[in-house]
Amino acid sequence: MASGWRGILGFDYGIVQAPLGPDISGPELAAAVANAGAIGLIRLPDFPAPDYVREMIRKTRSLTSKPFGAAIVLPFPYGENLRVVLEEKLAVLQVYWGEFPRERVEEAHRAGVKVLHQVGSLEEAAKAKEAGVDGIIIQGREAGGHVIGQEGLFPLLPRVVDLVSDSGIPVIAAGGIVDGRGYVAALALGAQGVCLGTRFLATEESFAHPIYKEKLTEMSCTDYTNLFGRARWSYAPHRILETPFYTGWKNLPDQETEESQPIIGQSIIHGVHNDIHRFAGAAPNATATGDVSRMVMYAGQGVGLITEIIPAGEVVQRMVAEAKAIIRERLSDFQ
Repeated sequence: MASGWRGILGFDYGIVQAPLGPDISGPELAAAVANAGAIGLIRLPDFPAPDYVREMIRKTRSLTSKPFGAAIVLPFPYGENLRVVLEEKLAVLQVYWGEFPRERVEEAHRAGVKVLHQVGSLEEAAKAKEAGVDGIIIQGREAGGHVIGQEGLFPLLPRVVDLVSDSGIPVIAAGGIVDGRGYVAALALGAQGVCLGTRFLATEESFAHPIYKEKLTEMSCTDYTNLFGRARWSYAPHRILETPFYTGWKNLPDQETEESQPIIGQSIIHGVHNDIHRFAGAAPNATATGDVSRMVMYAGQGVGLITEIIPAGEVVQRMVAEAKAIIRERLSDFQ
């Protein structure tokens, strides 16, 4: 298999680094992934900050000569930040949690920017196909962080592959994939790439707090909940680590939100100082202070396979090598 094995959208490999919020996938992580030949994405702010976004993009460019992308979450104001992405002509724009209509996709295309739309259902995939996107990330319920879909990845993935089979749009699988075995399984179901969040969260370059990273290597159980961030984003269920704090509070009545809760720490998120209330939805980044163990810790169901913090480039290299070995050694008899 050549260097460009399973490359998509002009990149060497079909591996996408998920945008990790609120700012955990910053320039350092995206650049490290890009340098390894995969698709690195910086997570943009959920508020208008065009000058800051331009600074993030230029910092990333100072760390890599390879193409990379940026990601926006659609329920929040994104127009000004999107304008900067298009002006800076990034390789890829990833969008999530809402519709991104054809006119927006065509606007990106006029700027030379390819669009990846992450969806959680067959219906959403059909809308993304109709909009003319360049790739569809289909996310299963196994994924960490905010998860819009209700179906498991592997039952849903081949249906989406069939849906877009006449369009040439590559399908990228997301949810619980952390190694070459998951990569090959997704390829067998028709995906042309995979998107990893939790595995890239647990890397040297991610901007996650050290305690958060440590928990990812120590814990293996997750849960799907709506406990955190209810006031800010009430319809956004999420998958998190089952920390002792979460276990003790997971049955909190739905009407209770972070707004009335005590402050348990502080952090700087995209250059803005924030008080962190109990049950807030912002995962602890490297600047977080206070009681980090009581903050939300997003993670997918594949977290139990993560046992060490390694460089992001090594994640890419290992996945490709493992996938090649599996296909060569375990599946060659079927050729």
